[in-house]
Amino acid sequence: TEVEGEVATESFRLKFKGEDAVLSPWHDIPYKAETEGLYNMVVEIPKYSKAKMEVATKEEFNPIAQDIKKGKLRDYHGPIFWNYGCIPQTWEDPNVEHPELKVNGDDDPIDVVEIGGSALAMGTIAEVKVLGVLAMIDDGELDWKVVAISKDDPLAETLNDIDDVPEAVLSGIREWFRWYKTPDDKPLNGFGFDEKYLDAEEAKKIIDETNEAWQKLRSGDSDAGKLWTGK
Repeated sequence: TEVEGEVATESFRLKFKGEDAVLSPWHDIPYKAETEGLYNMVVEIPKYSKAKMEVATKEEFNPIAQDIKKGKLRDYHGPIFWNYGCIPQTWEDPNVEHPELKVNGDDDPIDVVEIGGSALAMGTIAEVKVLGVLAMIDDGELDWKVVAISKDDPLAETLNDIDDVPEAVLSGIREWFRWYKTPDDKPLNGFGFDEKYLDAEEAKKIIDETNEAWQKLRSGDSDAGKLWTGK
């Protein structure tokens, strides 16, 4: 990776480089890891930090940048307690309504909450074991939160499915995402499926569906709008 601009300014960009070319962390990194059964996670926000960093889906080569809302750099009002990022080569299609939840996708790659003990640096590509997923509904949009653990974390061997994750962690994630926008006078976020997490098998199906949606985005079968798809 290569940094351009200054941290905590609108100019900051974290760019991804291959051996001889600029890479898009969204389009050029495989969604499935080299290790069988694992997925790649692009770390956008390290554990215990507050700056709302994200893959810039509308910019050329999709560098990581700090989100801007109403002309101001966006920070969380308190630290996030997990590593946060996305799975590359996925897309939550805003043109498709979920058959049960009756809401459309949020137009972003699928989000990942990594629950390991170490803070992972921004721009890290971590191989993660998927444990489950939570259907957050944010401002009328479906915004899946995949729960995962880095394969390098000591807990990875003991965590294989959502029931292996302590309830305190699961409720902590749910409540953090329920409340985090309220200091901006936004309503509480809601959750589908009676606020329950879906298990690892269901989570992987959803990740595969978002990969299929991404493939349609890249091929031009889905309307990209302002998104940069490299095509």
